Amino acid sequence: SSLRAILYMDEIFGYLPPVSNPPSKRPFLTLLKQARAYGVGLTLATQNPVDLDYKALSNTGTWFIGRLQTERDTARVRDGLQAAAGSENLPADKLERILAGLGKRRFLLHNVHEREPVMMETRWVMSYLAGPMTREQIKLLMADRSDTSVAAPCETKVPASQNVSTTPPLLPPGIKQCYLPITRLHAAGERIVYQPRLVCAAQISYSNARYNVDERRSFLLSAELDEGQVAIDWSLAQEPALERADLANDPEDDAGYAECPAALMQAKNYKTWEKNLSRWLRTEKVITLYKSKRLKETSRADESERDFRIRLQQRGNEVRDQKVAKLRQRYDAKVTRLEDRLRRAQQAVERESEQARGAKLDTAISFGTAVLGALLGRKRVSVTSASRVGTAARKAGRISTQAADVKRAEETVASVRDELEQLQIKFDDDVAALDDAYDAQAEELQEVPIRPLARNVHIALLRLGWVPYVENDSDALPTL
Repeated sequence: SSLRAILYMDEIFGYLPPVSNPPSKRPFLTLLKQARAYGVGLTLATQNPVDLDYKALSNTGTWFIGRLQTERDTARVRDGLQAAAGSENLPADKLERILAGLGKRRFLLHNVHEREPVMMETRWVMSYLAGPMTREQIKLLMADRSDTSVAAPCETKVPASQNVSTTPPLLPPGIKQCYLPITRLHAAGERIVYQPRLVCAAQISYSNARYNVDERRSFLLSAELDEGQVAIDWSLAQEPALERADLANDPEDDAGYAECPAALMQAKNYKTWEKNLSRWLRTEKVITLYKSKRLKETSRADESERDFRIRLQQRGNEVRDQKVAKLRQRYDAKVTRLEDRLRRAQQAVERESEQARGAKLDTAISFGTAVLGALLGRKRVSVTSASRVGTAARKAGRISTQAADVKRAEETVASVRDELEQLQIKFDDDVAALDDAYDAQAEELQEVPIRPLARNVHIALLRLGWVPYVENDSDALPTL
């Protein structure tokens, strides 16, 4: 129910005509009818409203109609919009007046979820997009970049003063060696020098039925040893972007070999290193899953926290939309009752105001009749004149009563309007609370570590490895 992808087309002139049937029309019809079910939205724009099949576009839920140039365009849009929204909701005369009065940056918004169209105005938009880049701009942009047409030398370098042999050292029985490949270009004439490392290739299987984890991962580690060093801190080891199959059994031609530490020449050390490495892998190479308590979702083994939050936000939007829809239904019932009360209160104001005006007029007539009767009749006040004066006085008293009724009716109208405003504020607050509740970026996720069992850690290779460097007077930099 939430948007997963959107197809935007700036001008659909000719793609969805009302009469002809180009190859693009059928796919558009299918998308307009079914894309919503798959979370796909369409945004279609045109400046040629006459050349649109409005029967097809009747499946669109939101229309933004801007300023139209000709009466023909206005008539075509009016007919199409009435077909989509229904003539009872959009009277033709009212719609034509609205369309004719659209100004610059003013749009008529028609939404299937709203009772009637809404007029809206856009703000000025500043665009920082420039035209195609000039040659001078390209030169300025690339001024600090090296010329990629020249083969860059290998950045891995080793001081020329280091003891370098032309032949590899003789290894004791039980020690095997391998060679890491050269992964960067180096200039012609530069000598390759191999540096000794302890290279490990391991495979780890992770399994957890509760969280549906069945994962196998491979690791390649390269650890450096100083002279006299035996213990290895595997957390400092490098993880080159290589696989076990990339390791070679033979070196490059005419390569040199740096001096090998004594620890790497003793076979017994490899058993100790393998045991320590296996323990370190079980402890450190842990798959961390992320769990959302609110949505009861857990990340996949190959899913990063960022990717999981993106997926979680999508799921959160769907749940939030469902809750907002239920919330809107509940509030709509209250709004309908209040609007009915408001309508009755407004009718009461009109009725009481009319009665008050009638009472004032009746009282004025009664007073006038009584005064004229007294002036034109006999000198002495007759019983009839006195009765007329009394009646006029009573009617004058009813004027204040009618005025009080009008005031009470107006207070009722104001009270109901205030209730409507408070209800809208409460609805907005509830929607904002749902937005905050299902904000995946702000949610604190629970971390679930998946550790491998000892039997699932396999050290496939632990050898003396030779890493290629370029001999130079500068400091040594790692290749991989």
